[in-house]
Amino acid sequence: MSTTAPSAPTLRELTLRGVLLGGAITLIFTAANVYLGLKVGLTFATAIPAAVISMSILRYFANHSVIENNIVQTIASAAGTLSAIIFVLPGLIMIGWWAGFPYWTTLAVCAVGGILGVMYSIPLRRALVTGSDLPYPEGVAAAEVLSVGDTSHGVEENKLGLRIIVVGSLVAAGFSLLSALKVVSSSLAATFRVGAGGSMFGASLSLALIGVGHLVGLAVGIAMLVGLVISFLVMLPIRTSHNLPLTGDIADAVGSIFSHEVRFIGAGAIAVAAVWTLLKIIGPIARGIKAALASSRARRQGAIVDITEQDLPIQYVVGVVLVSMIPIALLLWGFVSSGPLAGNAGGIIAVSVVFVLLIGLLVASVCGYMAGLIGSSNSPISGVGILVVLIAAILIKFTYGTSEGKETTALIAFTLFTAAIVFGVATISNDNLQDLKTGQLVGATPWKQQVALIIGVVFGSAIIPPILGLMQTAFGFEGAPGAGSDALAAPQAALISSLAKGVFGGDLDWGLIGLGGAIGVVVIIVDEVLGHTTKKFRLPPLAVGMGMYLPMSLTLIIPIGAILGRFYDTWAERTGTSVERKKRFGVLLATGLIVGESLFGVVFAGIVAASGKEDPLALPFIGDGFTHWAEALGVVVFILFVGGLYKITQKWAAKEPSTDEPSTANLAK
Repeated sequence: MSTTAPSAPTLRELTLRGVLLGGAITLIFTAANVYLGLKVGLTFATAIPAAVISMSILRYFANHSVIENNIVQTIASAAGTLSAIIFVLPGLIMIGWWAGFPYWTTLAVCAVGGILGVMYSIPLRRALVTGSDLPYPEGVAAAEVLSVGDTSHGVEENKLGLRIIVVGSLVAAGFSLLSALKVVSSSLAATFRVGAGGSMFGASLSLALIGVGHLVGLAVGIAMLVGLVISFLVMLPIRTSHNLPLTGDIADAVGSIFSHEVRFIGAGAIAVAAVWTLLKIIGPIARGIKAALASSRARRQGAIVDITEQDLPIQYVVGVVLVSMIPIALLLWGFVSSGPLAGNAGGIIAVSVVFVLLIGLLVASVCGYMAGLIGSSNSPISGVGILVVLIAAILIKFTYGTSEGKETTALIAFTLFTAAIVFGVATISNDNLQDLKTGQLVGATPWKQQVALIIGVVFGSAIIPPILGLMQTAFGFEGAPGAGSDALAAPQAALISSLAKGVFGGDLDWGLIGLGGAIGVVVIIVDEVLGHTTKKFRLPPLAVGMGMYLPMSLTLIIPIGAILGRFYDTWAERTGTSVERKKRFGVLLATGLIVGESLFGVVFAGIVAASGKEDPLALPFIGDGFTHWAEALGVVVFILFVGGLYKITQKWAAKEPSTDEPSTANLAK
C-alpha cells in the first residue's frame, strides 16, 4: 500500500474507442478460436496479436496510451478465450439433445459463466499475479509488445509486426485454399499391424498446428510427443492385440479401440494432473483472498491505495457471485422444464447451483495457475473439464436416483449443460490472469481491466452462438446425427459427452481411467524430479495427457512446430542483440499462421453452408486418381511454405530498431 498519488493520471485508459476496437478484433479472433478448437481441440492466446493490431490503429488517434492499448487487448483476448466453451456445448448435439445452438440460451451460458470467471479471478490476482513468481509467458510478452509500441521506434516495429501477422495469415489461408481446391492434400493417414495388434499414423498438414507448437514451446511439445508414444506405440497395440480381423482393412477396428478405450486412459492421466495442480495452489489462493479483503478495508477507511492495486471492491465481487446463482438456476430450470425431467428436477437444480458456486472457484484457481505456469495456449481446460463432468455426473446421478430411457438421456444433457457454465468460468480465469499480469507490468488499473474483461465476455457471448451454428450447418460434428465425412472432430466435446454417458449408463470402464491415472502419477513424479534436479527440463503432465487422448493427426505436427520454434529462438539468442524483439516476431508469425488458417475455415464453412456441397471449391478435373500425387505435393508445398515463412521472419527480425528496446524488468516503472 502506498500513500503517493497515482502516476500519470492524465493517461486515457478505459475509452469508448478502445472498447469498440476491442469488440471488432474480438470478432476475428473468436471466430478463429472456435474453428481451431472444433478442429483440433486447442485454442490460442490472442493477447499479443490484439495488442499489435490495437497499437497499429490507435496510433492514428490523439492521446492514445499504452494502458489504453492494454484495455483493447484485454477485451479481445477475453472474448477470444471464451470460445473454449466449445469444448462442451457441441456434446449436446452429439448426444442428439439439441438440433442446433439456440442463440439466447447459448449466449446466456457463455455470459453468466464468463462473468463468474471474472469475479473469481479478482481475488486470485493477488495470490497468483502480484504475490507469485509464476512466469506468465504470454502476459509478459504482451507487456513487452505494448511497452515497445509506446517508444520512439515502436511505430516502425508495429508496422513490421502487423506485416508478419498478415503474411503468415495469407500463406496459411493460401495453403488451406489449395487443399479446398484438392490441388494438395492437407492430411496423411495410414493403419498398420504391430505384432498381434495394430496402430495408426496420421498427420494433419496444418500451418495452424505449426503455430500452436511454436507458441506452447518445446517442453509442452515434447510432453505431447511422449503422450503420443504412450498411446499409439504402447497402449493401442496392446489393446488391439488379438482383436483385429486376420485379413483385410483394420482401420475401422483400430480407430474404434482408440476412441472407446485408449482415449479414456488419456482422460485418466489428465484428470490426475488437474487434481495435482489444484493441490499445489490452495495456499496461495487463501492468501490472495485475505490480501484482497485487507485492501478493500483500507480503501473504505480512507487510505490511498496505489492505482495498480485497486481491484473491484471485494464486497461487489461477492455480491455479483451470489446474484449470478439466480440466472444460473433459471437457466437450469428452463433447460429441463419441458422435458422428461419436468417436475422432478428440483433436487438436481439445487445441487448443480451449489456445484457451480463451489467448483467454479476451484476451477478458476487451477486454470489461472496453469496459465501463469505455461501460458493460456496450453491451458488445462480439457483436464479440468473431464474432472468437472465426472464429478457433476456422479452428483446428479446420486441426487436424482434411478433413471431409464429418455430420463437418462435428459440427465446426460443436463450434466453437460451444467458443465458448460463451469467451463465459462474456466476459460475466462485461464485468460484473465494473463491479462492482469500484462496490466501489472505496464501500470494499468486493475478494476478498469476487470470491467474490460466483463465487456469482452459480453462481446464473445454474442458472437459465439452464430459461429457455432455455422460450423454445425457446414460440417457437423463427428458422432452426431447426420454428420458427414468432413465433420469436425470436436475432440473434447466427444470425450466429455462419452464420459457423461458412461456414468449414467453404468458402462464407464473405470479400469481404463484408473490406468490413465496411474500413468499420470508416474508422469507427475518424473516432472517433479526434473523440476528439482534441473532448471531446463520439465514434462508437463497435462500436456502428456493431451498427447495421449487426442488423435495423432491433430498432435503430431505440434511438436514439430515446437522444435521449429526452439530453433528460431536459438537463432535469436545467437544474434546477441534485440533477442526478445526477434522472439516476439516469431510469436507473431505463429499467431498469423493460426489466424489465417482458422479464418479461412470460417469462410469455407459459410461457402459449404450456402452451397450445400461438402467440397464446393474442388476443381472438377481433379479426380480420385490424383490422391497420392496430392499427398506428395501437399508435403512438399507444406515444407516450402513453413521454411520460407521462417526465413522471411528472420530476415525482417534482423533489421535492428533505431533505439534500444526496453527491458521487461522496467515495464512497471
